[in-house]
Amino acid sequence: MTQFDRNFLWGSASAAYQIEGAVAADGKGESVWDVWAHLEGKTHEGTNGDIATDHYNRYEEDVALMKKAGLKAYRFSISWTRILPNGTGIVNSEGINFYNRLINLLIENDIQPLVTLYHWDLPQTLQTKYLGWESEQIVHDFTAYAKICFKAFGDRVKYWIVMNEPNIFTHLGYIMGVHPPGKHDEALFLKTYHHTALAHAHTVLAYKEMGLEGQIGSSIAFTPAYSSTSSEADQGALKSYYDIGPWWYLDSYYKGSYPESAIEYYTSQNIEMPFKKADFEIMKAAAEVVDFIGINYYQTAMVAYNPIDGVGISSFNTTGKKGTQKESGIPGLYKTVKNPNIEYTDWDWAIDPDGLRYGLVELKARYDLPILISENGLGAFDTVSSDGAINDDYRIDFLRAHIEACGNAINEGVDLLGYMTWSFTDLLSWLNGFKKRYGFVYVDFESTDLKRIPKKSFYWYREVIKTNGEAL
Repeated sequence: MTQFDRNFLWGSASAAYQIEGAVAADGKGESVWDVWAHLEGKTHEGTNGDIATDHYNRYEEDVALMKKAGLKAYRFSISWTRILPNGTGIVNSEGINFYNRLINLLIENDIQPLVTLYHWDLPQTLQTKYLGWESEQIVHDFTAYAKICFKAFGDRVKYWIVMNEPNIFTHLGYIMGVHPPGKHDEALFLKTYHHTALAHAHTVLAYKEMGLEGQIGSSIAFTPAYSSTSSEADQGALKSYYDIGPWWYLDSYYKGSYPESAIEYYTSQNIEMPFKKADFEIMKAAAEVVDFIGINYYQTAMVAYNPIDGVGISSFNTTGKKGTQKESGIPGLYKTVKNPNIEYTDWDWAIDPDGLRYGLVELKARYDLPILISENGLGAFDTVSSDGAINDDYRIDFLRAHIEACGNAINEGVDLLGYMTWSFTDLLSWLNGFKKRYGFVYVDFESTDLKRIPKKSFYWYREVIKTNGEAL
């Protein structure tokens, strides 16, 4: 087992909409999720983030728990509509004040704040005005919002994540239609994703131009994959999976380009490409100065050839009934199939710690940049025992194996900055409500006081941090 660097960022993560609550407090504007979650049938069991874990009002209690856990870092997102209620225009001083209080309290407790600028809560005003990410205007408005945050918090925040999982929110919003704005249009998916890449690029360059002493990158949901067999057809399917999936997402952010084979595929489908030559100049300029790659890793995929009359995109298992996830893919290219060599969660997510090592080594080879694991964790049905304890040994086993994989990747030359678990407290899951729990801290969502109870994994992670990864 490798020795982790003494400055390794042991931490945990969250997102504003999933924890803050206080949906209209102190001048906060309305986000697309504030609207979407109240539309009938759009969320699991009608859950919403109006209250969530009430972190906005209980952040002091939560930071005290982080201190008790020994966190070295805490990754959280800023709610765009707390800073700019309408997405642009007048700055809401109460929003600035809240994040200043949170950042200062973290620093006072020796916890490094890692700030995410966008974790899916687009201002509803911009969606109504020009369809949000469908318009290139979003790039300019987002960059202006980012500059406000840099000026307000950049003297203390040394790690910035511009975008969180742009590949997920655009895919769920414009291909599958299960996130706002609920559309099914592949051309719009490509267009909106490209606009996130431009927003990332402009924001990175703006940060560098401001001369702030910190590091900046974005976080992509990264799912490495294996070919199901060594056949030529399945190997070709694996290449298609990477070029249309991970490399399409990551190359645009970290090379300033897209894989040629993927462009050829979309062109063959008569989909007009959403970019201009000048876009790549900006994207490449940002790729040359970006500081790190953020990845959210949960699982791997196993890929097989998918005939032209094969399966299409299928819905997620949101029930927690193991074994109900169907095969999914792109006809004529690839499909994801069950991997017989590994176990799966109740939500049919592949449990593959070595896939993290494998993926990190792939990223090192392709981009040669430092990497931050901005999310990794296990969603499960946690229960409180008769003595009031939450014995989540399964989560400990999961995290232990993934941290060991991090050490193995470091031994293979990966420059790993830190490891953020998802999540610190239980929180609202976008597609699974409050039943799918990820946190070190149990939140009693059935009670009015939202009582916090540290789980067994809380105390285990505290020892891991205390010993810098030796007490696994």
